[in-house]
Amino acid sequence: MSGIRAIGPQGSRADQARLKLSAGIVSGDNIFLTGMTGSLPDGSMPTDPAEQFRNAFGKIASVLESDGLDLSYLVEITTYHIDLEKHFEAFDEVRLSLLTEPYPAWTAVEVAGLRRAGALVEIRAIASTAKD
Repeated sequence: MSGIRAIGPQGSRADQARLKLSAGIVSGDNIFLTGMTGSLPDGSMPTDPAEQFRNAFGKIASVLESDGLDLSYLVEITTYHIDLEKHFEAFDEVRLSLLTEPYPAWTAVEVAGLRRAGALVEIRAIASTAKD
């Protein structure tokens, strides 16, 4: 599979190997990022929704930074939420504090549960390595 390579921050390599996944896959001019929750480095989940949302975006930023990019390269995000209506305002405030124009396309989906206990959001993202 030439032209396809895995990326991710050094600190997450052990978790990626254990879970048999890549934090990000570069394919052509696109980077496909695995879903990120707002857990802390020790695996615990903050109870503060805004902290979870910032952490999830921070993990996305770390993956992109491992390939020399930042959040401005995002072209699409899909967010999976527990209690979407309850936490939407807080999520949107965090999102808008971190993302800039042109904003990525965005789909928000309410779900019954996420893999990580206590997680309120999981963010899946696609970035482009090409930027005008």
